[in-house]
Amino acid sequence: MWALSAVGYRRLGAAAALATAAGGWISGRLPARDPWGLWVDHGSTLRTAAAVLAYVGLTVLVVAWWQYGRTAASVRETLTTLAWWTAPFLLTPPLYSADVYSYIAQGAMVVEGHDVYTVGPSSLDPAGIGGDAAASVGNHWRDTPAPYGPLFLLLSAAVARTTGGTIVPAVLAMRLIALASLLLIVWALRRLAREHGTSESRALWLAALNPLLLMHVVGGAHNDGLMIGLMLTGLTLALRGRWVAGSALIGLAMMVKSPAAVSLLFIGVLVHASATGPRIRRWAKGLLAPGLVACAVAGSATLVSGTGFGWLRTQGVAGNIHTALSVVSDLGLGIGELGRLLLGADPEPVKSAVQTLGLAAALVLIVVLARRSMNGHLPPVDALGLGLLALVALSPMVQPWYLLWGLVVVAATRQHGRVTTVLTVLSAALVYETHPTGATPPHGFVLAGLAALLATLVVRRGPRVPEADRVPGPRTAAPAPAARSAEAPQCTP
Repeated sequence: MWALSAVGYRRLGAAAALATAAGGWISGRLPARDPWGLWVDHGSTLRTAAAVLAYVGLTVLVVAWWQYGRTAASVRETLTTLAWWTAPFLLTPPLYSADVYSYIAQGAMVVEGHDVYTVGPSSLDPAGIGGDAAASVGNHWRDTPAPYGPLFLLLSAAVARTTGGTIVPAVLAMRLIALASLLLIVWALRRLAREHGTSESRALWLAALNPLLLMHVVGGAHNDGLMIGLMLTGLTLALRGRWVAGSALIGLAMMVKSPAAVSLLFIGVLVHASATGPRIRRWAKGLLAPGLVACAVAGSATLVSGTGFGWLRTQGVAGNIHTALSVVSDLGLGIGELGRLLLGADPEPVKSAVQTLGLAAALVLIVVLARRSMNGHLPPVDALGLGLLALVALSPMVQPWYLLWGLVVVAATRQHGRVTTVLTVLSAALVYETHPTGATPPHGFVLAGLAALLATLVVRRGPRVPEADRVPGPRTAAPAPAARSAEAPQCTP
């Protein structure tokens, strides 16, 4: 196969990102109304051509990313590449999702005094500061209460208030938050990689340079990036012995999206390992102290925001929307439909029961991983990454970018093995699941399947990846770091 230098793949990827962004400017998730006239529909013919350009650009970007991972690029080169590949997405309309319009509308609801945990964006005055954003929200979410924490709603409210809800500056302001999240992820990734004795450049390649992250954290401005950035920073501090500050940051991450709470269990493992005194005291400190700190921060943020504690009851609203990537929802729906055909029973209770069992299984796996970590078989951060992957795999609602929750963590702790190979293949496949508008057309699943098949074939036949700037040894004080990776090295992209 042809091969370029790291600089060559950087340039190829930058051209691909520019093509993807240019196609997305026409075929992305355009607002219902744009008073500035920048993001407007140009007709079906041009829209189709732009979508094709976006898909071609995305494909070349994936190839450039995959091949870049085969080079021995330094950290500095990879950071430069990240800047080149990120820049084209900064000024585009929302890509691959309409969620950013929900964020702006919910911020406007806070400004206008609505209860965001009771009603959806449709309650906004069409002529008010959130009217254009509310009109652009996806149909599923217009009457859905916010599932996000008060910290993120305060940020969204600041954006709505500062921009007056005008679509273009409001979206670009939300993208600035996404860009800050990316910088936070990069900062924490490098330090976590050092703590675990792994390659910084490889961690940055698998996580920050990943097209799935560029598409959905930068292009789509999803708040998952902020949750991940705060969570990783909290983990970094906890590994360095500053577990109180780390737990506080996890509390803030929870006030963006609740899955960050899983990391408290693994910070507890670190606290337990470093605690002194009687065994029961060490257990109590590990199990309770990080959670108490995070809850104090979350409670304070809720009181300061003035939005109330309604977020405690809206965490499951997303599960009401069926996504084909959720295995448990698909299984529950299939069993429910079979019961309806054979017995005439209502399929919804069956689907709900299967979803509940899936979450219960995920929680059991997370506890098992925490136990293995406490026994010294896995470093806590590595176990957390695996736990988040299990949570996503068994969640009642799964979106492509949810894979990033665990992937970014695992990228810093293990870089040559079956887990990272699977994550790389999934990343290359899941970029195709969504259309630039955020829709999930049937051809997206076909393209994703073909990409997964091709990526698997390439992995099986490809050479071993060169490793750059590997740190001589792990510095983490986690229990038994030498047992971090028991898996044999695999051929990875």
